[in-house]
Amino acid sequence: MKRYAIRLEQEDNVVIARHDLQKGLEIEEGITLLEDIPAGYKIAARDLKKGEEIRKYNTVIGYASQDIRRGEMIHNHNDEFDARGVDYAFGADCHPVELIPPEQRRTFLGIRRADGRVATRNYIGILVCSNCAATVARKISEHFTKEYMERYPNVDGVVPFITELGCGMEQSGEPLALLQRTLAGYIRNPNMGGSILVALGCERNNIDKLMAAQNLQETPLFHRMVIQEIGGTRKSIEEGIRLVEEMLPVVNDVHREPCSAEHLLVALECGGSDGFSGLSANPGLGKAMDILVKNGGGCIHSETTEIFGAEHILTRRAVSQEVGQKLVDRLNWWLKHTEGRDCQINGKVSPGNNKGGITNVLEKSLGGVKKSGTTPLNEVYEYAYPVTAPGVSFMDTPGYDPIASTGQIAGGANLMCFTTGRGSCFGSVLVPVIKLASHTELYEHMEEDMDVNCGTVIDGTQDIQQLGEDIFEEILAVASGKKTKSEELGIGESEFAPWPIGVFA
Repeated sequence: MKRYAIRLEQEDNVVIARHDLQKGLEIEEGITLLEDIPAGYKIAARDLKKGEEIRKYNTVIGYASQDIRRGEMIHNHNDEFDARGVDYAFGADCHPVELIPPEQRRTFLGIRRADGRVATRNYIGILVCSNCAATVARKISEHFTKEYMERYPNVDGVVPFITELGCGMEQSGEPLALLQRTLAGYIRNPNMGGSILVALGCERNNIDKLMAAQNLQETPLFHRMVIQEIGGTRKSIEEGIRLVEEMLPVVNDVHREPCSAEHLLVALECGGSDGFSGLSANPGLGKAMDILVKNGGGCIHSETTEIFGAEHILTRRAVSQEVGQKLVDRLNWWLKHTEGRDCQINGKVSPGNNKGGITNVLEKSLGGVKKSGTTPLNEVYEYAYPVTAPGVSFMDTPGYDPIASTGQIAGGANLMCFTTGRGSCFGSVLVPVIKLASHTELYEHMEEDMDVNCGTVIDGTQDIQQLGEDIFEEILAVASGKKTKSEELGIGESEFAPWPIGVFA
């Protein structure tokens, strides 16, 4: 019999449509469809009474807002969001990882820095203290064209990192500290071979205070530049070009060599999710992360607003109650911050997520938490703090991809995996971004943007373990220099987006 639907857990009272299905079709378990069902949407596997739990992944994702007949579609019109209490059970599912001996760990061809860190790419960055220096940074970068950079084949590019922040904001407190952490984190990221920090000179994000707060000191590969001190725009552009020209031969003088996978720190992201994301791309990525962690590597889970309702899955993996409570505390901050506002953590998902078959944030969260696999949650960090714990960490970020990704890269990630079910066209310069398509139709429709087809699991030609192994191999290849689709398309310079929290005046 042709496989029309997917049952995730025996205890579920829904199944998921593999393809667009027509009314009247008899599918698995003798279910006759009472209406047309789009691919990725939920189908009632039995009759449900009003108020009864709706279960997917053997977890409650909502409650029937009306009687639902077997074979009917379950979505916003009959699935009621209700975030009821959960048992955090700190550490209940935390089991030690049996690490692969160092001499047996997988390797990739990385760029080893003088301090022992390992890069997957090699950039020179032009960063700004505020938007007031944006034009100077861009003009410096634009001088180093593709043709110019052919002289330096080991340098991936000279890239501006522009933000609208840095002035007209509070002169102290967390908003400014967050921005300074983010800038310093990019400067220190292993993929940054050299950098210039440019200021106008009178902004509230004062360059000297920033450098002092973040313990940054000028070196032959890191320079401070102030437009008002140099004498204006043109002179500053010329000085920036001169400094980059001095750095280029040094930054170019690198070679790739075999490095243990323990040096990989992978940022985990998802965007434009659909009903298949939690069945293929996210759990497949989770399997890959289990392999990476066993090889001594690490990953950063993020997007706090997108774990709501499934946070207990992570707290149960926490190495301690203290670590688990940190996650709960950050989630509670978001609940208070967004109280009364029309946003995702309060139940609604984005129109794209909704159109892809996801009814509410609980359902999305249950798929999203699968990205980091099953190994212990070792630490929870606030936005853009350096990630130093081994294995799986969580970073508190918004659910907006560019902002979340910026925080993870500032935290030290040297590669990113990004799952999507709707087709996010995303890149993030400084790290390569591997995009994982949740189903074959999406992969084939947007093949120029997608790196891995996870729809093989939906099609039944692979299982999750095989997919995870393939994703891990792709990670090693990209870390070794293979270009991702977003790199080939030149996507990523505009995705530097520090989190704009705080008061502006």
